[in-house]
Amino acid sequence: MILFTLTPLFAVTLVPWYGFTYGYSVYDWAVFVLLMGFCGISITAGYHRLWSHKAYKAHPILRFLFAVGGACALQNDVFNWASDHRRHHAFVDNNEKDPYSAGRGFWFSHIGWILHNYPSGSQDFSNIKDLQKDPILQWQHKHYLALVLFMNIAVPAFLGYLGGSIVAGLMLGGLLRLVLSQHVTYLINSLAHMWGKQTFSEKSSARDNPVIALLTYGEGYHNYHHTFQWDYRNGIRWWHYDPTKWLIRSCAWVGLTSDLKRVSPLSIETARLEMQYRKATERCDTLSNADTLRARLEDEYQQLKQTLDLWAQHRQQWYAAKSSQIHDQLHEKWEKIAVRDSYREVRYQLKLRRQRWRELLQSFSDVPQIA
Repeated sequence: MILFTLTPLFAVTLVPWYGFTYGYSVYDWAVFVLLMGFCGISITAGYHRLWSHKAYKAHPILRFLFAVGGACALQNDVFNWASDHRRHHAFVDNNEKDPYSAGRGFWFSHIGWILHNYPSGSQDFSNIKDLQKDPILQWQHKHYLALVLFMNIAVPAFLGYLGGSIVAGLMLGGLLRLVLSQHVTYLINSLAHMWGKQTFSEKSSARDNPVIALLTYGEGYHNYHHTFQWDYRNGIRWWHYDPTKWLIRSCAWVGLTSDLKRVSPLSIETARLEMQYRKATERCDTLSNADTLRARLEDEYQQLKQTLDLWAQHRQQWYAAKSSQIHDQLHEKWEKIAVRDSYREVRYQLKLRRQRWRELLQSFSDVPQIA
């Protein structure tokens, strides 16, 4: 209670007071941004996607950096964090078993669950036996308090000293960074379960929200994550803001990460289609001429689903052909061209089917509701 009360209070009073009185340099703000990013990525790429979900494998150097960065973020050691998070996914929205269930309200899921020893948050390491074998995590767990003090006091003070002001380093790189990095992470437990769209599943309260993704290093695509938690990505489109995904993929190019797990495009598109179909069916029940609309919806749904399955088969054949060893035989080249052309044709058919499906869903808005 003292920690989570005084640090925000000092952040909104001492930090601006020192800034108005003595000022902060560009260097001081650069230290703040770098430490903020280091803490955030250590939680999202390390604590979350690497250790909690085993979505990829990481080199010991990267695991060490994430362990140190997690201590800097002051969000408990990996054993406690990952154990709580795995229980969260196993019992999501269960107020008795989910450590930070959104069903108990914003305050509880954001920070309230940390401030009191609720039964749902009792320590139980039986679900992290795999992590307890990692010597780096054993070391972090054993020396966590020393790491917290070093990373949150000594490191900001030293960086501030290099920039000409130890106090400025402690204010921005220490205090303000600590408060903001904590509450940014807590938004994933709270707001990401309350604000946004349920694009892939309604089995949990998790939502997809690009605004939250901007604040949380890509974690805002939370409905996707709860639907496909083993994927190393949260933002699956190239335009989705997910710097955690970009870091993991970039590290794979230099050998620091490997075995990056991805959900198949067919599974993703099928989940998306089924959600749209379910919501459209519910919408049909409220409209006049419901039987006719439901028949049209069912027909388009089945055709789109069949085309989607066909697209997935041709896509797999084409990627297998591309990755196979290239031979000089003319007939094998022609076979590869035929596979490519078939895939392109089915892909175009899928594009047309999707367009028809969107137009059908949009047409429902023009149909009067049952009085």
